[in-house]
Amino acid sequence: MKKILPFVVAGALLWGACDHAPQFRVEGTIEEAADSMLYFAQSTLDGVKNLDSVKLGKDGSFSFKAAAPVGCPDFYLLRVGRHVIHFSVDSTETLTFQAKLPTMESSYTVKGNESSEKIREISLMQQQVQAQLVAVEQNDDMYPGDKVDSIESIIEQYKERIKHDYIFTEPRSASAYYAVCQSLTDLRGTFMLFNPLSDRSDVKCYATVATAWDGIYPEAPRTQQLCNMAIKGMDNTAAPQQKVVEVDEDKVQETGIIDINLPDINSNLHSVLDLKGKVVLIDFTVYAAQESAERTRLMRTLYEKYHAQGFEIYQISLDDDVHFWKFSCENLPWVCVHETDGTTTRIYGVANLPTFFLVNRQNEIVLRSDFMKGSLEENIQKLL
Repeated sequence: MKKILPFVVAGALLWGACDHAPQFRVEGTIEEAADSMLYFAQSTLDGVKNLDSVKLGKDGSFSFKAAAPVGCPDFYLLRVGRHVIHFSVDSTETLTFQAKLPTMESSYTVKGNESSEKIREISLMQQQVQAQLVAVEQNDDMYPGDKVDSIESIIEQYKERIKHDYIFTEPRSASAYYAVCQSLTDLRGTFMLFNPLSDRSDVKCYATVATAWDGIYPEAPRTQQLCNMAIKGMDNTAAPQQKVVEVDEDKVQETGIIDINLPDINSNLHSVLDLKGKVVLIDFTVYAAQESAERTRLMRTLYEKYHAQGFEIYQISLDDDVHFWKFSCENLPWVCVHETDGTTTRIYGVANLPTFFLVNRQNEIVLRSDFMKGSLEENIQKLL
C-alpha cells in the first residue's frame, strides 16, 4: 500500500525540488471568501495532484508558484469547496484571476494565457448545458422519450459548437485538448462529450487534436494518450476500408516519372519534378484510415533522420473529408497535397491505399511498395 506524505511535508518537498527550476505564477483575488481554504492542484493523467493551499484573508488575495510544464502545456485548477476553476499553463507565464464566491466558477476572469481564457468560455458553456440537461430531467410534464430526444438535441448542438469553435479552429492548443476531453452528466450518468471509442465523428475530433499535438509535442504522455485513443477508436468504428482505384496500366512506367502537381492546404501547387536531386517518397494515403497515425509516426522518424541528406516526402491524401485532411497534415514538415478526382492514382496504377513509390535523385521511380524487398529505411539508405 502506498504511503502518502502529510500534505505540508509533500508541499515542502515539491517546492524545495523546484526552487531553481523555471516557474509559473498563479495569483489573484477571490472576494467574499474570507477564512476559506483555496487549493491549487494539477490535473494529471493519473488524477488530481494537490500542489499547495492557503487560507484566504479578508481581501481574498492569493499567490502560488509551481514548476513550469516541460514538453507540452499542462492543466491545473483552483478550488474552494465545490467551486472549481480549470486552466492551462504553457511555460513561465503569470496568470491573474479575479473571482467571487459563491459564483466563482461561472463569473471569474483570467489574464495572462489565451488558452485559459478559452477554457473559461468552454467551462461556462458546459455549465449552461449541464443546467439545461438537469431542467429537462426534472420536467415532469415531458414523456420519457421526449426527454431523451431533448437531451440528445442539447448535447449535439453543444458538440457542434465546440467542434467548430474550439477543436477544428486551433487543434494544437491546450484549450482544444480540454474541449475534446470534457465530460457531462445526464440520465445515463457521467460520460465523455466526445466518445473516442465508438463514435466515428467523435474519433475524428480526437484524431485532429492528436495529429496537431503529435506535430509539436510528439513525446508528451498526453499526446500518446490522444493518439492511442484515436487509433483504437478508428479500429472500433470500422474505419473506411482501403479504397480501390481503377488501374490504368498503359500509363504506368517502369522508370522515369510522370509529373504530379497538386495543391497543399493553402492551395499552393507542388510539383514532383521540382524535387529532382532528392530521394523522394511519393506516398498515396488516407488520413482517416485506422493505421494513419502509426504510419505518420514512421514517416516522421524517417524524415527527421534523413531529410538533411536529401530525403523528401511527397504525400498525397485521397481523404473524402478535405477539412479533416487539412487539420491532420497542418503540422507535418513534408509536402502534403490532396487529390479529389483520382487522376494521379489511375496514372500511377494505385489499386490499394496506402501505396508508395521511391524516386531516386534523377527523378526515376525505382521502387513500388507492392514489390519492396527489405525495409523502407534500408531502401532509402541505398538511394541516398
